[in-house]
Amino acid sequence: MIPGFASSVIPQGGPSFSAANQANLSVLYNSKWTIFANFVHKPALHPMGTNYSITAQFGKALAILLADKIATIAPQFPSERFVRDVAGSIIEKTYTQRVALIADKLHEHFPGTYQTALTVFMKILGPPNPNETGMFTHYYWILPIGKFVEKYGLDHFQLSMDAIAEITRRNTGEYAVRPYIRKYPEASLAIIRRWASSGDFHLRRLASEGLRPKLPWAPKLDTFNHHPQPVFEVLEMLKEDNVTFVKKSVANHLTDWLKVNNGAATALIRQWAASTNPHTQWIIKRATRKITL
Repeated sequence: MIPGFASSVIPQGGPSFSAANQANLSVLYNSKWTIFANFVHKPALHPMGTNYSITAQFGKALAILLADKIATIAPQFPSERFVRDVAGSIIEKTYTQRVALIADKLHEHFPGTYQTALTVFMKILGPPNPNETGMFTHYYWILPIGKFVEKYGLDHFQLSMDAIAEITRRNTGEYAVRPYIRKYPEASLAIIRRWASSGDFHLRRLASEGLRPKLPWAPKLDTFNHHPQPVFEVLEMLKEDNVTFVKKSVANHLTDWLKVNNGAATALIRQWAASTNPHTQWIIKRATRKITL
């Protein structure tokens, strides 16, 4: 458990994207980061009529938003210095570079240990997202916190895995969890199996998405490429899930495996094909829509 997480939770707050940008970002849930990568670098027409870039959202404005939230819990946080440093360093950076830079500046400016910082960051997350959508619109501002855990928490396995679970209930922990899987495969799998059986669909999706060998916008995870059975055991737990958000992840995950270990993936899909469960059949159809087994 993250110390103090159950108490002192403040509301989500902060701005969200316009309806127009939310509509554009809704494509994330079909083709995910690939389309997002194209979109964030293209200006969109702001409702006020000016050019608006989502990349620009991950700059000084986000630094101010984070600083304000953090200062509510930790008034000793040097908000002005943090905002000034981010604003002076982020020009000409791409979207992914901006997320990483803000995470680095959080690490640089937060007084105290990783554990202390993480406890504060968890307290500003606000209530969990009850919906399958909204992770990149209403909760976009959490992305640098996920990157902070990804980059700086590896020596604090349980604390960080608990944080990843909380992050993914609002935004996503699918990127942050991957270094932990590489360094602590058995311990990570034990936690991921618990996520796969969770009543929270965000955690069930994370159980699949975090283990994908070819997750878009992430380094390949080849830990299990030649021995995928531990991963397949997790997918077995999810093959009858009735939540579309989870089913899409499992289908995309199977598609990854058809590319990295076709024989093992084909055998698994043929095994599943004997099932009469409609959710399993939906997953198989989506996973194999561009190929013939």
